[in-house]
Amino acid sequence: MRIVLLGAPGSGKGTQAKLLVEKYKIPQMSTGDLLRAAVAAGTDLGKKAKAAMDAGQLVSDDVVLGMIQERLASPDAKAGFILDGFPRNIPQAQALDAMLARAGQPLQLALLVDVDIEVLMKRLTGRRTCGSCGAIYNIYYTSPKIAGKCDKCGGALQHRSDDNETTVRNRLRVYEEQTAPLVSYYKAQGKLRTARGVGSINDIFKSISDIIEAQMRPLAAVGVGVGVAKPATPAKAAAKAKAKAVAPVAKVAPKKAVKKAAPKKAAKTVTKKKAVKKAAPKKAAKKAPKKAAKKASKARKKK
Repeated sequence: MRIVLLGAPGSGKGTQAKLLVEKYKIPQMSTGDLLRAAVAAGTDLGKKAKAAMDAGQLVSDDVVLGMIQERLASPDAKAGFILDGFPRNIPQAQALDAMLARAGQPLQLALLVDVDIEVLMKRLTGRRTCGSCGAIYNIYYTSPKIAGKCDKCGGALQHRSDDNETTVRNRLRVYEEQTAPLVSYYKAQGKLRTARGVGSINDIFKSISDIIEAQMRPLAAVGVGVGVAKPATPAKAAAKAKAKAVAPVAKVAPKKAVKKAAPKKAAKTVTKKKAVKKAAPKKAAKKAPKKAAKKASKARKKK
């Protein structure tokens, strides 16, 4: 299954992506991860990305698409993939569609994890992270037993500077302006499905899994797999060709045998009928002398 995940910051789509990776054994392709990996590996695309980031510029769409294309060539991506964080706007979505079409791996599903803005505000502004063990809490939903302290290790909880209300509202505004139009874009293609991102992580995951399973059933019915079909090996291709060559002979032979046999049966039948017709006059001839003898006998007695 080839999926693009959509959702605002704080929607939980990153958490759901990891669960999908475990269940369906397909890789998650996060643009942030791809960029960091390319830069660390020192690839040509990684060097271009690093130059842009060092200059304080955004990495161009061409570079990001090139990284995605390289990642799709990996063996683990043949059965499908989950795109997270890209595309972020309509031009990127159009460029992605064109690239995937050339690769013969078009998107099959655009999955939106939908959460109300006010819920997102509480999730992001109420987030607290343990500086020692990294455990995450939320003062509105999953608050620690002792304010400011981690339940697991007792470490101090920290509040990220960018998790303040002003910054969060600005991030959500940018999302609404740039990324939200993708909902209409994929809806027009008939690929959009929506899952409510509210409730326990497991409940949300079940809802998402149900959507994916429902999407996969019609594809399987028309012979389309989750991923890319594997080409037939030379041995299998030869076996199929041999079977096709033999099959017609086996089917035609009995029919010909029946046709040849039919005239013989008909001939026998005709011969018997003719024999009966020919025999009939003989029997009649035998009966004629007997009748004549009886008449002669009666005539003598009268005399």
